[in-house]
Amino acid sequence: MKKLTIGILAHVDAGKTTLSESMLYMSGSIRKLGRVDNGNAFLDTFTLERARGITIFSKQAVLNLKETKITLLDTPGHVDFSAEMERTLQVLDYAILVISGADGVQGHTRTLWKLLDKYKVPVFLFVNKMDQAGTNKGKVIEELRHVLDDGCIEFGDIGAEEFFENIAMCDETLLEQYMESGSIALDKIREMIQKRKVFPCFFGAALKLEGVEELMNGLEKYTLAPIYPTEFGAKIYKIARDEQGNRLTYMKITGGCLKVKDVLTSKQEKVNQIRIYSGVKYETVAEVNAGTICAVTGLTDTHPGEGLGVEEASMAPILAPVLTYQVRLPEGCDASSMLPKLRQLEEEEPELHIVWDENLQEIQAGIMGEVQIEILRSLIAERFGVHVEFGTGNIVYKETITDVVEGVGHFEPLKHYAEVHLLLEPGEPGSGLQFGVNCCEDDLDRNWQRLVLTHLEEKEHLGVLTGSGITDMKITLVGGRAHQKHTEGGDFRQATYRAVRQGLKQANSIVLEPYYEFQLEVPEKVIGRAMTDIEKMYGTFEITETKEGMATLVGSAPVVTMRDYQREVIAYTGGHGRLYCDLKGYEPCHNENEVIETLGYDAEKDLENPTGSVFCSHGAGFVVSWDEVKDYMHVESYLDALRKNTGNVDKERKVQTSYQERWIDTDEIDHILNRTFYANSGGRVNYYKGNSSKKTESNASPVVRTYKKAEVLEEYLLVDGYNIIYAWEELNALAQTNMDSARGKLQDILCNYQAIKKCNLIVVYDAYRVQGHMTEIMDYHNIHIVFTKEAETADQYIERFSHENKRKYNITVATSDGVEQVIIRGQGCRLLSARELEEDVKRVNESIREIYLETMPTKQNRLFDAISLETADHIKKIMEENP
Repeated sequence: MKKLTIGILAHVDAGKTTLSESMLYMSGSIRKLGRVDNGNAFLDTFTLERARGITIFSKQAVLNLKETKITLLDTPGHVDFSAEMERTLQVLDYAILVISGADGVQGHTRTLWKLLDKYKVPVFLFVNKMDQAGTNKGKVIEELRHVLDDGCIEFGDIGAEEFFENIAMCDETLLEQYMESGSIALDKIREMIQKRKVFPCFFGAALKLEGVEELMNGLEKYTLAPIYPTEFGAKIYKIARDEQGNRLTYMKITGGCLKVKDVLTSKQEKVNQIRIYSGVKYETVAEVNAGTICAVTGLTDTHPGEGLGVEEASMAPILAPVLTYQVRLPEGCDASSMLPKLRQLEEEEPELHIVWDENLQEIQAGIMGEVQIEILRSLIAERFGVHVEFGTGNIVYKETITDVVEGVGHFEPLKHYAEVHLLLEPGEPGSGLQFGVNCCEDDLDRNWQRLVLTHLEEKEHLGVLTGSGITDMKITLVGGRAHQKHTEGGDFRQATYRAVRQGLKQANSIVLEPYYEFQLEVPEKVIGRAMTDIEKMYGTFEITETKEGMATLVGSAPVVTMRDYQREVIAYTGGHGRLYCDLKGYEPCHNENEVIETLGYDAEKDLENPTGSVFCSHGAGFVVSWDEVKDYMHVESYLDALRKNTGNVDKERKVQTSYQERWIDTDEIDHILNRTFYANSGGRVNYYKGNSSKKTESNASPVVRTYKKAEVLEEYLLVDGYNIIYAWEELNALAQTNMDSARGKLQDILCNYQAIKKCNLIVVYDAYRVQGHMTEIMDYHNIHIVFTKEAETADQYIERFSHENKRKYNITVATSDGVEQVIIRGQGCRLLSARELEEDVKRVNESIREIYLETMPTKQNRLFDAISLETADHIKKIMEENP
C-alpha cells in the first residue's frame, strides 16, 4: 500500500479545514461531517481553535483510499501562525494548496507558494467555494497560471486531447512524445507532478462535498510513493504536550524503523512510547517504519527541525516574528518562576524567542501579530493559571556585513588555551546563518573543530551596531590552535564567541529591518492618496490592475511604517479598500542612523559579548582590544596565507616566464560572497537597495515618481601593477629582459588611457620586501604611482584604500588575483580583469586614433601645389586653348 504524508495549506478562510473534514468523511475516517462554524470540526481540537474558528496548531489524521494510506496534516492558515505551518513543510511528500474561488490568489497564498517552492514540495491545487456567485473557472485558471506557475493545469472534467496538450506544453520531451503518439503515459504525468513541473488543479465546494472525490481520486492516481533508505532517520517538526503534560516529539521516519526503547539524541534518551495520532485520539505501537508520522514520549532535549540518525537538520524557518513584546506579569508573580514556564511554550513555538532582558529587567517574547497575542494570553492562563498582558511591540532589527573579514578570538588565562580564526562573508538575502569548516586537522583536531561549530550554532550572535542578531552570513572555521594540556571545552566557547565579535568589529556592518510585501486595493478616485502614503512610508510599488473603478497596487515597505496602515485604508476608502500584507524578509534599514542612535548600543560595554581577547604573559592573563588582537595572535592569518599562496609579486622577485590569468567571473565571485550586496545590478535584484527587476505587465498608466538626484562620486581606478605586467603578453615578454622598461611601458599606456577615461588612476607596485622602505607616492604625467612600504603588499594597499574610501568614491580595481577579487568585491568595488583592462585599453587607443584623424587638417595632393609658378601658368594656357 502506498504511504503518503500530505499537508493542506491555504490563506485564512479559504476553506482548508472544511476540505480536510470533507476528505475524512468521504474516506470513512469519520462518521459525522463537522463544521468550523459550529465548532465541531474533527481536527480543530483545542478550545481556542473552536472559539476563534481558525487553526492554530498543526494536527494530523489518517485516512485510507483504495490503495493509498494518507497522513493528512492540517496546518494553520492565519499569517500569525505561519512558522507552525512552515515547520510542517519539512516532512511533506505532497501538499494541497486551497484557494478561494471567490477571492483568487491572495497575499498569503503567494507566500505559501514561495515556501512550497523553497522546500521543493509537489503541489495539488483545490479551488474551493466555486458555488459562490461570480466565480469563473476560466478566470481562476488564468490567474493561477499568471501569478503562480504556467504548470497549473485543470485535472477535472476536461477532454483528453486538451488535457494532454496542456501537459505536453510543460516539457519538451513530453511534447515530442505527444506529437508522436497523441497521448502521454501515466507514469510520465506522475513524474512531472513530482518534479514540480505540473500542478494539478481541481475545482469544487468542500462544504457541499463537490469536487472532493475527484481530488481524492487524483491523489491516488497521480502520486508516487517515496523511496526511503534502510538506515534509520527521522525529522522532528513539532514539540507539544498532551493533557497530562507529557512532552511529545512529533517526527516523520525518513529511513529504517523506530522501536520503543530505542536510544535517541546525544543525551542517550530512550523512546518510551510511540503514538499514531488521528485528531485527539491515538494508538500506541511498538514499531514504526519509514514514511510514518508519529509522536514519541521520553525525549526532553529535542527541537523542531532537528534530524535524527542519517537525517540532517532542516534550515531555520524563513517566516519569523518581526515584533518583540514585553510580557507584563501580574502583581505577586515573580519573573524567575514564570520564565521556566514560558520556556515550555518556547519549546513548542521556538519563534517566541523568550528572553530575559537584564538591562530592562523584563521578559520579552517574539510575536507575529495581534491574533497570536490573544492566543498566547489565553494559553498561558489556561496552562499556568497566570493572566499576563503584553506591552507595545518593538521592531526586531537584524545586522549583516557587506565585506569579507577574518575574525580572531583568543582565550588564554592561566592554564587555559584556545585560538579560533573565522572567515565572515556576506550571505544571500534571506539565507540566515550558514556555518562551515575549511581547516586542516593537522592544525586543529576534528573534535575541536566540531566543538567550534557547536558553539557557533548554540547561541544568537549579536551585531556591533545595535546589538541585534546577525543574519545572512556564512561563517567558516579556517584556523585555530589548542594546547595539549591546558585546553578545555569552555576555552573554545570563549574563543569562538570572541572571534565572531572581533570579525564584526572589522567588517562594514549594516542594520536590516523587516519589510512587508503588500497588495493594496483602493477605489481609483483615491489612488493618489494611496501612492503618496506609500512614498511617505519609504515603500516601493507598481499599479498592476485597474478594473471596475478599483486599482491594485503591489509593492513592499518597512514593517515599522506600515504596521498600522490597515485602519487608515479603511478610513479614507470608506471601507472599500483592502490591504494584504505578508512578511517579505529583511532589507537595509531606511533610517539606520536614527535606529542606531535610539537603541544606543555600545559593543565595547557589552560584557556578555566581548570583542577583545585574553592573552597570557608572565603567568598572568591580560585583555587585548579587538583592533590589536592580530598583533598578538598565535596562528597565521588565513587571508594573508591565501594571498601568499596565490603568488603575489613584488619588484624584487624573479621574473615569471609564463602567466595564467587568475580571473574569477563576476557570477562566481557573487557565489563565493553569497551574492555580495554591492554587486552591479545589471537587471538583477539589488537587495540592499530594495529594488526589483521583475516587471509586471499592466494596462494601467505608468506611475510617475520623483527621486532625489543621486550624488555623482569621483571615479578612481586602482591598478595592481605587477599583476597586469605578468598578465599582458607584450609586457610579460619585456619584463623578462628589463622590469623597469615593462613598468615604464605600462605607465605610458595608462597615461593615454586616463586621458580618455578622465578618472583618477593609481598604479600600485609591491615593495614590501625592500627593507626599511616607506610608502612612496609620485606623479607620472597624469597618473599616480605608488610603491608600498615594507611589510605591505599591493593587495593590502588596494584593500585598505578601498575600505577607507568606498563611500567617498566610485572605485574600480584592475587585477586578476582570485583572492583579491573576492575581497575587493566584498568591499563593494567594481572589478576589471587584466584581460578586460587590456581590451578596454585597445578600444581607447582606437578612439584616440579616430580623434586624431578627425582633427587633422584635410589636405589633397594637387599638381599645382608641387610645380613652379611658370610651369603652372604654361599648363593653364594649354588647358584654356584645349578646353
